[in-house]
Amino acid sequence: MEKFTFERYGSQLVESKLIFYKNNPLKPTTEILKTIYSCIDLTSLSNSDNEQSILKLVNKVNFHKQDNPSIPNVAGICVYPSFVQTVKQHCNVPEVDIVSVAGGFPHAQTFSKIKIEEVKLAYEAGADEIDVVINAGDIISGNHEKACDEIKEMKQAAGTAKLKVILETGAYQYDSDIYDASIVALEGCANFIKTSTGKMSPAATPRAAVIMALALKDFENKTGKHAGLKVAGGIRSVEDALIYYQITKDLIGSERLDKYSFRIGATSLADNILKAIKSI
Repeated sequence: MEKFTFERYGSQLVESKLIFYKNNPLKPTTEILKTIYSCIDLTSLSNSDNEQSILKLVNKVNFHKQDNPSIPNVAGICVYPSFVQTVKQHCNVPEVDIVSVAGGFPHAQTFSKIKIEEVKLAYEAGADEIDVVINAGDIISGNHEKACDEIKEMKQAAGTAKLKVILETGAYQYDSDIYDASIVALEGCANFIKTSTGKMSPAATPRAAVIMALALKDFENKTGKHAGLKVAGGIRSVEDALIYYQITKDLIGSERLDKYSFRIGATSLADNILKAIKSI
């Protein structure tokens, strides 16, 4: 951790970036909106989820091309582990990934063995990507090595699936903790770092995304290893999505604006993006 530090930026730089984005909002174009749509993970993570509700989500993907032939499909379908098989059996669009939460989601406050086994089971069920939560308590208390080791073990249990590590940025009082959590996750071999579970407030915020983007760029510059950014939790409007697109373009690079490096976890946003595209 010694080679990475938030101090070189400071909260003042983050504030200046946020002011710039507020005063210079990105104008939506058909191309930008199509890109955003293609980076969405359609998500259903409710305690009322059932076979029928998940099938409804899957059919939204299955019939997308029929209803919207000029618009690319979403990147993934994100569900609880118990519904991975349902998605695998019924999704007819192979390029759309099956995404499962695991690892003691949403709080990560359980035994490491249970977290690792749940990741393994999600992978064996057919998940292409697995979203786990870093132990925020370890980050806050400065126990970074323990948090990193646990991420590495979950990464190994995930097999060939991509591992997206949720920081739960709303849990941190200091900007430096968000930066440190990002670096810990990346050193643990995360393929993506993700803002939030959507189960606590605040969820995704532009401030957290800026800090995470800075950490991603630092990590890539110093190690040559690239990882992606996923924002999730409360992102519903086109305007919400555009600011995260703008942050990624500005701080990480326009070449990273694809589903391999940028994701938005949402469901209602997808409908709003489609409406916006059709209204242009």
